Amino acid sequence: MKFKPRPKQAEVLRYTGGKMVVMAVPGSGKTRTLSALAAKLIKSGAVRADQEVLIVTLVNSAVDNFTRQVRERLEEARLIPTLGYRVRTLHSLCSDIVRERPSLVGLANDFTIVDERESDGILEEAAVAWLKANPHAADEFLSSELDDQRRDQVLREDWGETVIDVARAFVRQAKDEQLTPEQLHEKLDRRGRGLHLAEMGAIYTNYQRSLTYRGAVDFQDLIRLALTALERDERYLARLREHFPFVLEDEAQDSSLLQEAILRLLVGEKGNWVRMGDPNQAIYETFTTARPENLIRFRDSKGVKHSDLPNSGRSAPKIIDVANQLIGWTRGAHPNPVMRDRQPLTPPLIEPTPKGDPQPNPPDSDAHVYFAPNAMPPAEEVQTVIQSLRRWLPEHPDRTAAVLVPSNRFGFRVVDALKSAKLPTVELLRSTTSTREAAGAMGNILQYLSKPTDANLLSRVYKVWRRDDRDDEAAASRMELVAAALRKCVHVEEYIWNTIGRDWLDESPEIAALEENDPYIKGHLEVFRVMVRRWHEAVILPIDQLILILAGDLFAAEADLAIAHSIAVLLRQREELHPDWRLPQYTEELAAIARNERRFLGVSDADLGFDPDAHKGKVTVATMHAAKGLEWDRVYLMSVNLYDFPSALPGEQYMSEKWFIRDRLNLEAEALAQIRALKGNTDYHEGAATENARLDYAAERLRLLYVGITRARRDLIVTTNTGRNGRVPPSAAFQELRGYVEGQT
Repeated sequence: MKFKPRPKQAEVLRYTGGKMVVMAVPGSGKTRTLSALAAKLIKSGAVRADQEVLIVTLVNSAVDNFTRQVRERLEEARLIPTLGYRVRTLHSLCSDIVRERPSLVGLANDFTIVDERESDGILEEAAVAWLKANPHAADEFLSSELDDQRRDQVLREDWGETVIDVARAFVRQAKDEQLTPEQLHEKLDRRGRGLHLAEMGAIYTNYQRSLTYRGAVDFQDLIRLALTALERDERYLARLREHFPFVLEDEAQDSSLLQEAILRLLVGEKGNWVRMGDPNQAIYETFTTARPENLIRFRDSKGVKHSDLPNSGRSAPKIIDVANQLIGWTRGAHPNPVMRDRQPLTPPLIEPTPKGDPQPNPPDSDAHVYFAPNAMPPAEEVQTVIQSLRRWLPEHPDRTAAVLVPSNRFGFRVVDALKSAKLPTVELLRSTTSTREAAGAMGNILQYLSKPTDANLLSRVYKVWRRDDRDDEAAASRMELVAAALRKCVHVEEYIWNTIGRDWLDESPEIAALEENDPYIKGHLEVFRVMVRRWHEAVILPIDQLILILAGDLFAAEADLAIAHSIAVLLRQREELHPDWRLPQYTEELAAIARNERRFLGVSDADLGFDPDAHKGKVTVATMHAAKGLEWDRVYLMSVNLYDFPSALPGEQYMSEKWFIRDRLNLEAEALAQIRALKGNTDYHEGAATENARLDYAAERLRLLYVGITRARRDLIVTTNTGRNGRVPPSAAFQELRGYVEGQT
């Protein structure tokens, strides 16, 4: 479709050079505008034939989107659609930089990059080693109110995961601060003892040593080393500046200072740099070192031009009004004056598209905004949403719908309830039901193979094999009867390996009784026996090969086979880290994935670029984080309570503050504060970082709520629940917006 710019978009397209920040509200067409600007620069001759416009974006799916749109604009101008530009994520750009001159940063030419899964595995290994070497480390942090039994339980079940989480944040921050393990230890030695969390730097040391042993770097290393390479070789930097005369940055609100430093070097003092983003959609502070104030600070710098894209055709005016009310309330009436001063949400306000725009807003006459009048128990909240969808879906088969939740854990509950209600569901969560079920299925088989004479485990494996029978009443009944018969097989080897003259199939009275009603039952169990034998014979293979053999017998769908392949890769990585592991350890690893206790991503539409319009008539379940950049006709926002969306007021609870840690300390925040104190040689005051983290988190959750609201085109339904203890009130923002909406009707 030919791009017809709005007046505000046309202002951006008049850019010819220098530094500029564009604040773009949700649905304002920033991708189309930035793509059109890249094409315009190429068409105008501002980029020579041997140069390229560099477009830097956040995720791989955005790379494909930008590439497609720039190509379309160039084809319209009858230019070669593949020349004159390069689209990269920041990580892929840094990989390009480091791979061209790896010796600059001390890497071999064949260095590898570990992904998040492998990185987490290496980090866990280093953390476990540290825990064994420091068995009393928890003494400094556990609450004195714990009795011996609770203390032992925490040490057994919770402390290890806490250390891993702290170590993950620690390593990320240390690398963003460009502190090597050696520099960290040197500063610690000079400062003396006392910064107990910073002393976890031993985990950082072992983690980095493991990466070096593998000849590998992680994603954070890529950014750090790319900056080092550019700083060390001025000729290389000059060549890159010459090749990329214009840098266009997407999602600039999510850039850390380190990422900004790389682009600043690439651009140079007098270079051309357009930074487009929306600080109101900065929702990744919890997971990264990004800070939205970095972009605002850059915008206000001397010599930086500023433009806004305030027009959005995505939502009906009454939904836009709710989003703008949230901005105004946050800045002027938030109950915490410190939050008002911080201004977590800032102008520009969203404006509807002008008259005659090719993307007019949905009319208010076809739109609905509803805030539930009361907080409900979580189970009741889920059923209320399901009943609403049950009424709405049949009447709107050509529209899209989403249920957006604050956490994956809550999302899994919603998915299970939707499927029980027989409503068509699409998952956009950290791990899909398919991933968890695939891991659980293969974990059950590995558990049996580790105890091959256990009839109960064999019975469970049979049910895994016949799991599709659960959807058919007659087949499900037969499955349960056969499984019950298998549980009574005293000597499993007489069934599986019937070469010793006895065959349980011929001697079992239960099978004989079943065969009277189903003459094919023996043939059915013969097939199962042959397959189980094959699994027994494959046990001697490496774990990844065993998993692929199991998957070949269990799954037919390409998505399930792809998930199995990902699991095989993960377990091979675990095998390299733990050469002493046997089937029980791999079984537990799969069980952890099935319980969603491991950071494991299945293969889903989210990895490839999710298109809500491809799922009309279905319900998409996603976290509010995963929904960023997407839109649906009807959106439900759930669990908008004071726990999931705190206000940084006294007495509130925060998920980052563990109940078993003394003084409600946020250990991750305190660890990062100790790193900053070491680097800057400044004082460290325990608890100050925890207080500041509460403010940061409350600000981020306000932005997350804003993102959720602005996903809706026509209908916005917002509900809240009372939490697990039944006493959590609605969030302050929920109460404000509910009162505002009720006052408008």
